[in-house]
Amino acid sequence: MNRRLAPGVDTVFFMTDERNHYVSSSLVKEVASFGGDVSGLVPPAVADALTAKFTQQTPKGK
Repeated sequence: MNRRLAPGVDTVFFMTDERNHYVSSSLVKEVASFGGDVSGLVPPAVADALTAKFTQQTPKGK
């Protein structure tokens, strides 16, 4: 979008450290629902609650 708005301006993108990036709650819940490790994305209590929630649920349609 920057190039379209101002073609003569160069844009530099710096990736943030993973500890400081934004992660959506929807993405975290989806990863947890498939049994993925979310411990590095949320506080320990939240990771434990998500694990408990998704290990207790039965697959839909069964």
